[in-house]
Amino acid sequence: MTNTSYRIQGATGEWEVVIGLEVHAQVTSQSKLFSGAATEFGAEPNAQVSLVDAAMPGMLPVLNRECIRQAVRTGMAIDAPINRWSRFDRKNYFYADLPQGYQISQLYHPLVGEGRIEIAPDDKNPDQIKTIGIERIHVEQDAGKLMHDQHPTMSYVDLNRSGVALMEIVSRPDMRSPAEAGAYLRKLRAILRYVGSCDGNMEEGSMRADVNVSVRRVGDELGTRTETKNVNSVRFVMSVIESEARRQVDLIEDGGKVVQETRLYDPDRNETRSMRSKEDAHDYRYFPDPDLLPLVLDDEFLSECRDSLPELPDAKRHRYENELGLSAYNAQVLTAEVETARWFERLLGETATASGKQPAEVAKQAANWLISELFGALNKAGKELAESSVTPEKGAELLALIGAGTISGSIAKQVLELMIETGDGATAIVEREGLKQESDTGAIEASIDAVLDANADKVEQYKAGKEALFGFFVGQTMKAMQGKANPQLVNALLKAKLG
Repeated sequence: MTNTSYRIQGATGEWEVVIGLEVHAQVTSQSKLFSGAATEFGAEPNAQVSLVDAAMPGMLPVLNRECIRQAVRTGMAIDAPINRWSRFDRKNYFYADLPQGYQISQLYHPLVGEGRIEIAPDDKNPDQIKTIGIERIHVEQDAGKLMHDQHPTMSYVDLNRSGVALMEIVSRPDMRSPAEAGAYLRKLRAILRYVGSCDGNMEEGSMRADVNVSVRRVGDELGTRTETKNVNSVRFVMSVIESEARRQVDLIEDGGKVVQETRLYDPDRNETRSMRSKEDAHDYRYFPDPDLLPLVLDDEFLSECRDSLPELPDAKRHRYENELGLSAYNAQVLTAEVETARWFERLLGETATASGKQPAEVAKQAANWLISELFGALNKAGKELAESSVTPEKGAELLALIGAGTISGSIAKQVLELMIETGDGATAIVEREGLKQESDTGAIEASIDAVLDANADKVEQYKAGKEALFGFFVGQTMKAMQGKANPQLVNALLKAKLG
């Protein structure tokens, strides 16, 4: 379903869904936003808590420069202005996992202003681009975590996450379908990983989305929105949008009214449930944090941030298309994740060096092999690229054997499967298994003669005009030679004999 055709069919007509996302991304840093406590995932409960995180009396926050640096770099990556002057506010509310009784955040003067992200909602049409606006990025501290055991009256508090730095990335309500929201999240996660400001691991909670959904008649004013909190996968975000939009349409058509509220998602039942009424800013009694001075950024700091940015996915995709001649689809696939792009570029460099050619001359072959052959074989084996024993160097070795005519394309598939299974290099496998391509014209002619003699009736049909049988003769010859014959020689010799 494309982004332009997504509509919800109700009993009284069609409805449009309007979506905005608030993404909380944990900043990549060794310590927390206002303390020196560690941020490593998976530690024992309450093993990474400083006196500041636990809100002990008299403990004052000290701002972590690296957290600000990473947030600034992220803002630059989405083409947003960086506010040289920003300020931290106290957001006052009580939760058992919030020791201070308030969260230090940025409401009135955020660090990063309005930016944008380009998405391709339809994977099959990567040239169809839509721009999603970013309203702001502000920096804030995370709360702790409540853990509930099986006893109905007992809960425990883990403060390891308390004080961890978060970037809250707030989109405009520019998305109109689950597919657009999914594409936006994947693109945002890719940018964060390219920049290195967040690992984007949604399963571990280092990237979470609050999903704002409303419905309206097509072209009408915006409806009342609900916010579904802390959704931790792209698939679940898309499911939330579908189920919540359908709930709102059914509610309105039954004569009810959508209430602005916070909801939770139950993935087992694929439904959202009411959590609490949605608070307004004044309910939190925001005021400037008296323990922190305003944040002022100088030219040297901003220049260092900008100079440290890598080539970002959109720029890399355009370069792959314009300089390497790759198709829009292949360029999109190869740049979707930074690990894939790095793997491809190492493969490209090794292949070009081995062949003595320029990267642009071998780019299409390398890209097609990576996307079609290696990805397919890894998927069949149930493995990911990052955990595969096939390195870019080993991939280039296999491509060199194909280019030199040492093995055929069909044999290369067998070699690749063995590389994944054993971890051995292509050359060693070819030698051990006796898979070298046969280019001895005498041996190939002998096999062709045997095939033609055994299929005299089909030879007559071919000579009578049934030219489609040529592929049959090629296949039978390759089968007779166990797939090791040079396909170009087989075709040339067959044409000569049948001519």
